[in-house]
Amino acid sequence: MSGRTTPPPGHDGGAARPTVTVCRGCCCGTPKVSRLDHTAQLADLRQSLARVATIRTSTCLDACEHANVIVIQPSAQGRQAGGRPVWLGLVNDPDAAIDITAWVTAGGPGITDPPEVLDLYTFTPPRRVRQALDD
Repeated sequence: MSGRTTPPPGHDGGAARPTVTVCRGCCCGTPKVSRLDHTAQLADLRQSLARVATIRTSTCLDACEHANVIVIQPSAQGRQAGGRPVWLGLVNDPDAAIDITAWVTAGGPGITDPPEVLDLYTFTPPRRVRQALDD
């Protein structure tokens, strides 16, 4: 035996996983966007995607007019297949997290098309905003 361990199924140590960035700053994740349990939304995403994606938070993605914002960045394989980060805004419906989870679990950008319902949330932020995550 070489001493090398095999990661559990669906886990690659983070190197090739999609990244889900959840904005939780000046507007997103605050009482400014009522009718949503922000803590529960983030906890649900973390629990549902723990084995397949890296989940992180940002204090502000500078797209406040679209609060709550979630950005799905492709895995290394997804990027090689042409996948680009997908910006989702106005993610204020608890059921949206279910659709996001299903898509990311299936591979996310570049691997599989998002559920059509996510088209309702997709937006293109100004270049100055997206450069930090797109590069």
